[in-house]
Amino acid sequence: MISVREATPEDVAQMHQMINELAEYEKAPEEVIATELDLMKALFGRDFSSPEFDQHDSISTSGSANTPHGQPAVYAFVIEDPNDSDQLAGMAIWFLNYSTWDGTHGVYLEDLYVRPQFRGQGMGKALMKRLAQVCIDNDYSRFQWWVLDWNQPAIEVYRAMGAKAMDEWTVYRVSGQELKDLASE
Repeated sequence: MISVREATPEDVAQMHQMINELAEYEKAPEEVIATELDLMKALFGRDFSSPEFDQHDSISTSGSANTPHGQPAVYAFVIEDPNDSDQLAGMAIWFLNYSTWDGTHGVYLEDLYVRPQFRGQGMGKALMKRLAQVCIDNDYSRFQWWVLDWNQPAIEVYRAMGAKAMDEWTVYRVSGQELKDLASE
């Protein structure tokens, strides 16, 4: 049986490694600039670099997450290697979005990754199912994500789950210097 659990601070190093593995698969390894510390702060809202931090402390959400309210806004589920509970087989990193039309939150899946040796065993589907359950349990109206147009294996899996491409929408992004320029106008 595949067991999906919430990520813990102890998982962050392996999750960061999987983010880099995913970037390599997506032909963009040079684009990952996030550090383990960045991921730790985003997920758990604590400044883990501070001298006061003891990794055995219980995690509190009253920390220094880089959000308007200081609380973590990014979440993650992981699956352990069935033969070695110290190793992760896969992960899903996600956050909430909001639909003004529906008047409810939704889940946005940022990264779904299952290591190659574990693919085809239902782990990706188990992570997706867990995220769908988050939506159902909280009365969220949607669950969405992006997929690269050349990633046919993933597209086929998503279609088999009932996902539909939103071809009428185009994604835009402002980042880097353009983001700074826009903010200063």
